[in-house]
Amino acid sequence: MDIKSVKRLADTIRLLAADTVQKANSGHPGMPMGTADIASTLWSYYLNFNPRDPKWLNRDRFVLSAGHGSTLLYSLLHLFGYEVTMEDLKSFRQWGSRTPGHPEYGYLPGIECTTGPLGQGIAMCTGMALAAKMAAERFNTDDCKIIDHFIYTIAGDGCIMEGVAAEASSLAGHLKLDNLIVFYDSNKITIEGCTDLAFSEDVGKRYEAYGWKVYEADGHDPSQIAAAIEKAQAFKGAPKLIICKTHIACCAPTMQDKSAAHGSPLGAEEIKATKKLLGFPEEESFYIPAEVDGFCKNTVEEKTKAYQNWQSMFTKWSEKFPEKAAELKTYEKQEIPDSLIADLISGLPEKAEATRVSSGNMIQKIAKSIPFTTGGSADLEPSVKCHIKGSASIMPDSYGGRNIHFGIREHAMGAIANGIALSGLFIPHASTFLVFSDYMKGAVRLSSIMGLQTVYVFTHDSIFLGEDGPTHQPIEHLGALRIIPNMHVIRPADALETAAAWISALKNKTGPTCLILSRQNLPQLHKTADKSRLETILKGGYILEESAKSKPDAVLVASGSEVHVAADARKVLLESGIDVRVVSVPSIEIFMAQDKHYREAVIPSAAKVIAMEASNTKDWDRFTAANGGLFIGLDNFGHSAPSEVLAEKYGFTGPQIAEKVKQHLQK
Repeated sequence: MDIKSVKRLADTIRLLAADTVQKANSGHPGMPMGTADIASTLWSYYLNFNPRDPKWLNRDRFVLSAGHGSTLLYSLLHLFGYEVTMEDLKSFRQWGSRTPGHPEYGYLPGIECTTGPLGQGIAMCTGMALAAKMAAERFNTDDCKIIDHFIYTIAGDGCIMEGVAAEASSLAGHLKLDNLIVFYDSNKITIEGCTDLAFSEDVGKRYEAYGWKVYEADGHDPSQIAAAIEKAQAFKGAPKLIICKTHIACCAPTMQDKSAAHGSPLGAEEIKATKKLLGFPEEESFYIPAEVDGFCKNTVEEKTKAYQNWQSMFTKWSEKFPEKAAELKTYEKQEIPDSLIADLISGLPEKAEATRVSSGNMIQKIAKSIPFTTGGSADLEPSVKCHIKGSASIMPDSYGGRNIHFGIREHAMGAIANGIALSGLFIPHASTFLVFSDYMKGAVRLSSIMGLQTVYVFTHDSIFLGEDGPTHQPIEHLGALRIIPNMHVIRPADALETAAAWISALKNKTGPTCLILSRQNLPQLHKTADKSRLETILKGGYILEESAKSKPDAVLVASGSEVHVAADARKVLLESGIDVRVVSVPSIEIFMAQDKHYREAVIPSAAKVIAMEASNTKDWDRFTAANGGLFIGLDNFGHSAPSEVLAEKYGFTGPQIAEKVKQHLQK
């Protein structure tokens, strides 16, 4: 190892980070300056990558879990030849920039995931590591290890403290994900001051208890860092934590080890003093010494040789195992066969059935047709019905199955599923009760930001789950999910709508989908399941029952388990001479994405609209606000009782809804 070159590279990164934050007058210089030696050692000698092919299948993944230190990653990408320009560094945190305050997936090549919310990076890396293990077991052969990469992440004290990291680390240890290596940047500084204010545990012992192998190194000594990496790479049977003792804002004469360096520019004079200390031109900003530029270029060329060797091996593997090669292409393309659609809408039940059960049946058909689906639940499979029958469970040292037991770790489940989706080889589903979507909201939101095809299967979707009572009965949760940009929330009313929901989720390649499913049985609203009807449902909202009048007396709009109640109410209203149209809207977002002509044909803007849903949400205001509309919902947390009793007590039966509609129209 050329320690002198590594140290010079680290100093260059320190100053690039300081200059970048200073120019923006905003950012976090301390963490990049403190971890520059770790990153320089890793990227120079151990991280396998090719800037000319940033999506290379077998690249090592590098994730900055402590995403506030984004200038570290941006500097590395620029220095090592990715399409990241000096102008990108200089426009840090500015409008239209490709270098936002935290790393954002899709903005720059080499950004493996969006990080910023602390702990999410470690958790997503757990998913990436698991996906790599699953892919390796499917495609590697004895003589060709086409997938054998590592997942590296740098995490700070904040990441280590967060609960989502603890959940994910626990599962990673249980599953023996030895391709996961975490650098713990232990600088003992947080925004409020020294970590001693609120954090005194022995992190190493905690991670050993999780089943991790723990190493320690001076975070500013490349030789110690290198030795720890080599030991971590060689050790089998456990994920690895390398605890690196560091100084925040390392080499800044007066700001080193100060909490002020965490999230504020160092100041022009402090930066000059740092440059002088490190032997850099004091008056030059964004300076890259020629020897550092040359060292990085030479490093990339050496790594390119390893990349070319892998390509040669991959070609031989493809020729020797054409069936495996063809299957791998299927995983990479993630195309949905046309035959699956016909399969999903065939053999639908005639009797009442909970949509969670319908969904479970769909999952079996999907699994047979699409080999790259995988997933599981937070210890609720018997209730959420997401188990893939005939497939094994993922277990320590056994990754060939498709069922993932996340344990009672909702937040980590969401983040791990995102990491699996980021692998580009699998479509994951993650399931729990709707009320517990709150426990995983941070991960759900990130999947929307990144545009990942993660499918969240949320069951027990209303007060009608019954006796478990208010703690388990979701009230505000539908609205909380619908308001997330780029999220499709689909609440089907019967088996055919559930099939449509899954088809929509599998076709949605630009963001996540939440399937909102009932615990209680629901009647089948569709007697036939032809492709034309399916295409109508896929528009997110459609006319279920039409009024005989050219202008209906009102339009009843509902989703999920309330649609059949609206249909029952229509029958009662007809006896009183009131003729209404019944509209099912399984997905507001998808319906609102249709052209105005279609939306107007289904829910006319001039109509009296009465929307009903067993929740407390403002989502329906867009339909009910005009012309004296009405929303029938809930304004409390529910009650513990059988579902049929709750329906009666809260006014969600056909006759009760009909009476409310009559009274409203009379006004």
